[in-house]
Amino acid sequence: MKLLLDTHIFLWFINGDSQLPTQISQQIQDVNNNVYLSVVSVWECTIKYQLGKLPLPESPETYLPKQRIRHQIDTLPIDEGSITELKNLPPIHRDPFDRLLICQARQHNLTFMVVVNSNVNAIK
Repeated sequence: MKLLLDTHIFLWFINGDSQLPTQISQQIQDVNNNVYLSVVSVWECTIKYQLGKLPLPESPETYLPKQRIRHQIDTLPIDEGSITELKNLPPIHRDPFDRLLICQARQHNLTFMVVVNSNVNAIK
């Protein structure tokens, strides 16, 4: 399976947060799955860090790649196809970061692991 992690899922996973269900953690750790973190999530974390809303033990440019590599999570860059996919996304998705992550998942045929209304969901 090919998984794209939502920003919260990634942060919960690298911090061992109990909010992350065991089955999701197991899917991320499953060597048969390809797991991705979008640069969109890195962008989101950097903005929140700058605003003082995301405490990290190191700056995002150091900490996030270190954790991604440590946990064998690949980077997913932003591409033109994902941007143009935004035109097909219904307006019910308001968060601009989530909108682009959903489009990346659709464009690259990834299962998007996301938190929606305090529930973890897998969106295909």
